[in-house]
Amino acid sequence: MFPKLELYYFDACPFCQIVLREVKALNLKVTYNHIYKEPQHHEKLYKDTGRGTTPCLYIDGKPMFESADIIEWLNDNKEKLEKES
Repeated sequence: MFPKLELYYFDACPFCQIVLREVKALNLKVTYNHIYKEPQHHEKLYKDTGRGTTPCLYIDGKPMFESADIIEWLNDNKEKLEKES
């Protein structure tokens, strides 16, 4: 069973763009939650973490912030993650 990945992001965030590029390069299956186009995602992020900052990658429901940490985790676990078809 693969971990469920959900990325909370917005387009104008340069750190989000770095993570988005890495997800694409690794061809990973990720659910994308845009925090401004879909305000309920911003509300959930804030309710869960007390923060509204992005990027935030939820890994099986557990949030991880900081683009460098997210990219490191994705690369360390890429063999165990579901790929886009």
